[in-house]
Amino acid sequence: MGVSPKQPRNSLATEILTNLSRFPHCILLTRVGQFYESYFDQANQVARLLGIKLTSRVWDKQDVSMCGFPIMHLDKYLKVLVQQHKLFVAMCEEFPRYTNGQKPEYDRRVVRIITPGTLIDEPFLNPFENNFLLAISADSPSCEPGTPGVGLAWIDVSTGEFFTKSTPLEGLKDDLARISPREIVLATQPTDRPHNPIRQLLKDEGLFLTSVEPCNSTSHQYDRAYTAEESVAINMLTTYLQANLMERMPQLSAPNREGLEERMQIDSHTIKALEIHESAREGGLTGSLLSVIKRTVTGSGMRSLTRRLCSPSTSQKDIEARQSLVAFFYHRPHLRDDIIRSLQDSEDACRIVQRFLSCKGEPKDLLAINRTIQVWTTIRNRVELEKAMERRERDSFRGDDWSSVNTLLSKIISLHDLSTRITLALEDVEPQASLPDEFLGADSPESEQKSSSVYGTYKRIIRPEFSGELAALHDALCVLLERRRDLEPSLQIQYNAPSLTLRSNPAQGMHVHIGRAKRDEVKIKSDTSFIAISESASTRSYFYQPWSQLGAQIVEATASISNAEKEVFNSLRDEVKAFTSQLRHNAGLIDELDIALGFAKLAVELKFVRPVIKDDATFEVADGRHPTVELGLLTSGRPFTPNSVALKPHSRLHVITGPNMAGKSTFLRQTALIAILAQTGSFVPAEHAVVGIVDKLFSRVGAKDDLFRDRSTFMVEMVETAEILRRATAKSLVIMDEVGRGTTVKDGLAIAFATVHHLVVHNQCRTLFATHFHELADLLAYNEVNHHGNGVFCDVGFYCTDVHETEDNFFTYSHRLRPGVNRNSHGLKVAQLAGIPDSALLLAKNALAALQTQQFMNPKELSDIGRGLTTVTTS
Repeated sequence: MGVSPKQPRNSLATEILTNLSRFPHCILLTRVGQFYESYFDQANQVARLLGIKLTSRVWDKQDVSMCGFPIMHLDKYLKVLVQQHKLFVAMCEEFPRYTNGQKPEYDRRVVRIITPGTLIDEPFLNPFENNFLLAISADSPSCEPGTPGVGLAWIDVSTGEFFTKSTPLEGLKDDLARISPREIVLATQPTDRPHNPIRQLLKDEGLFLTSVEPCNSTSHQYDRAYTAEESVAINMLTTYLQANLMERMPQLSAPNREGLEERMQIDSHTIKALEIHESAREGGLTGSLLSVIKRTVTGSGMRSLTRRLCSPSTSQKDIEARQSLVAFFYHRPHLRDDIIRSLQDSEDACRIVQRFLSCKGEPKDLLAINRTIQVWTTIRNRVELEKAMERRERDSFRGDDWSSVNTLLSKIISLHDLSTRITLALEDVEPQASLPDEFLGADSPESEQKSSSVYGTYKRIIRPEFSGELAALHDALCVLLERRRDLEPSLQIQYNAPSLTLRSNPAQGMHVHIGRAKRDEVKIKSDTSFIAISESASTRSYFYQPWSQLGAQIVEATASISNAEKEVFNSLRDEVKAFTSQLRHNAGLIDELDIALGFAKLAVELKFVRPVIKDDATFEVADGRHPTVELGLLTSGRPFTPNSVALKPHSRLHVITGPNMAGKSTFLRQTALIAILAQTGSFVPAEHAVVGIVDKLFSRVGAKDDLFRDRSTFMVEMVETAEILRRATAKSLVIMDEVGRGTTVKDGLAIAFATVHHLVVHNQCRTLFATHFHELADLLAYNEVNHHGNGVFCDVGFYCTDVHETEDNFFTYSHRLRPGVNRNSHGLKVAQLAGIPDSALLLAKNALAALQTQQFMNPKELSDIGRGLTTVTTS
């Protein structure tokens, strides 16, 4: 810590030194009056990181480095320390000690350690994103592939959302991409522990890691409901929270257990490559799928939508129920718009409840909870009104149309009694400081501000009529204020002093103020009941015992009201906490409603259609579109060319060829995005769609060098390809783009051929396979009549895009797919568009012509090789 052998011995220095030794891994911020301060060596670090002045103070004749900032800037600087620099911050607060009227003294203690994953109600928390803290446990440091030896437990402390699951080691990276934790907790590793693949994986991903000592005494309440590894992860997480949240530790609900069979598994590379919730180029929301389809109006709805996009459902029943809710609002625009407007008035109930559970919260939070409950009631009433109107206006009212919304709204728990209690207790508007004008009689705003801050004026937050005690206290205060109102004019008349006012301020206490002394103090000076305490050129101040006694009674009365209101507030807060599960339950249903409304609005705006969901291997899309690319083109005034696809049991894999920049990659990505949207319950960008449920979605597109792990682009591609071939099932959807590039043509062609063979024979999954290896079609025994392969590859279809040329050497891309193989990639045309010099282009054309005359093998020979290879492989 850089402290000299002779350490300062005053109480503050002792407290700081003790806390620095207790929390050596933390930045210590100590509350001193209206400032947070840092001392000793840490002050140098804090001043540098925050860009504030470094100074010093003398303690026991020693210069001690220090820096500090006003408490009003705490949130701004916590964001820098915790979010930007990933530092732990120990918050040492001060608490007044009873001194019987003597000089104020304080006790100080660390009440909480703030870390990136344990934020609760900080203003810099993004309302549209979860802030997950993840704990990972493993039975052994070398979990075998395919065995669920890794336990995960993750929580958003700001909302109370708590989850757990078991996963095989090979699936951990995918879960990390889906959960997107801000902080990861691992068990403290002994120094003699051998290499741990989990730790290596987390380091390779660049995630923020911390550790916790496993606590054997932690409650085993979760052991029976969860697997052994899940229980260990849950106990690690709760131990870590207790160690850091301390006095802010909320009561946790039981974690929701995720099962592998309940959702589509999207691997980590695919989440990034498809830009589901983050743009690959810019790294933010703009340009992602989420940015295009987001129509939710609440923060919690946005968070739920993000989670749903990264883990779509695989339950046909759940998907169709969500679709029905979207369809209901799709056909009722007025009802949809009314409910959206109502939702805009609701608050983030889960985060507010979590503040209460963490022993915080303000009256405005109670008002927010009340408004939210009333919004829920308004929505139910509006839906019932719509139903009544349809019964009257339509000859053939169809109750089936209403089943989805009826089912959802029937699950909302009525909290009418809680709302009534809050309504009866709290003022509807922002609390008003009604006392200063009455109490001070001041003509100076500055005087009024000082008096209100020192002499116990209060902001009324609880209605006086809410309780008998409060009513009596307010009545007593009204009597005292009436006496004060009578006393001032009485004194003005009695002493012929119109400028006399009754005032109060910290320096002089209760006093009589004479604004025009020369004119008005004649009688007062001769009255011994007035004792002069200060004077200026034109004013005088006097102590007057009757006013001092009355003022003290007013202060005491306001303090009594304030204490009574605090008791009422704490009682109401406890009532809200008692309804935590109901509030969270309702909030989750409203999130479903928010998402459905957003999907309906999206479908209307962008002409999406409802897909048919089947539990088979079908995947048919007529005139499908890439939602993100289409929006970008429309913004610049250009149309998007839609494309169709029909993957069926007899046509499971499509090989796609065509020129560069003709839309092959876009087509692959749009097909994957349509699968995701369909299984989230959304309508999809197409004229018609039939989607067989996808259990796992994989992509091998858009690779680049991974210099951190010492992997070339080709190595990255091979690792991704290997993952797909190991993990894809017959119900999976795979998109692969240019497998085998980055090496020699023959090596690449051989790898592409082997990959297709494995996908067709072993994985038997639905696949779109784009390639520039035109010879691959021959290896797969391409038949120009039916545009399918032969033999083992009879279920392989072939499709391509084209370039249309004109007589003046102008060309356009045809992005529309057609059956067949395009044996020309037109790379020179792309080079021309890119601005390659004419001389280089001419040489390239001559070289290409020469190379084409030296074809190393004809299609018949390639077909025979392919047939021979598959015969050997299958035998």
